[in-house]
Amino acid sequence: MFRIALVSDTHDLLRPEVLAFLQGSDHIVHAGDICGPEVLRALADMAPLTAVRGNNDRGPWAEDLPEATTVRLAGVALHVVHDLADLVLPGGARVVVTGHSHRPRVEEREGVLYVNPGSAGPRRFKLPISAGELLVDGTAITPRLVTF
Repeated sequence: MFRIALVSDTHDLLRPEVLAFLQGSDHIVHAGDICGPEVLRALADMAPLTAVRGNNDRGPWAEDLPEATTVRLAGVALHVVHDLADLVLPGGARVVVTGHSHRPRVEEREGVLYVNPGSAGPRRFKLPISAGELLVDGTAITPRLVTF
């Protein structure tokens, strides 16, 4: 079983409970609005990391972050983009990971799994603090969202 942890919209805040949830991941995906290089360093110290730039990721530290990327993990093609409105779905992607809305959501459309882990950073309105994971076992992909 391969565990891919999903976070988004940390906005320069790594909560202890989120860090505890990320422990033991085989890979971490951050779907943007990181807001500082310290967050990236902390996550990269825990597991291999894939991250994209969100609308609040500005400055020299964020210039090398792609706006979208596709990564193959445990045989599964994941496409990562911060804002679902900016999605250009590449062929072969089985999972799309987004952020931006701060609303955790899992939905399958036309054979593609869409996962927004919500916001793991500062609370926005009455939305939950959340993160997610994908458990990959062969061809089976099991998504899970967790609120803190």
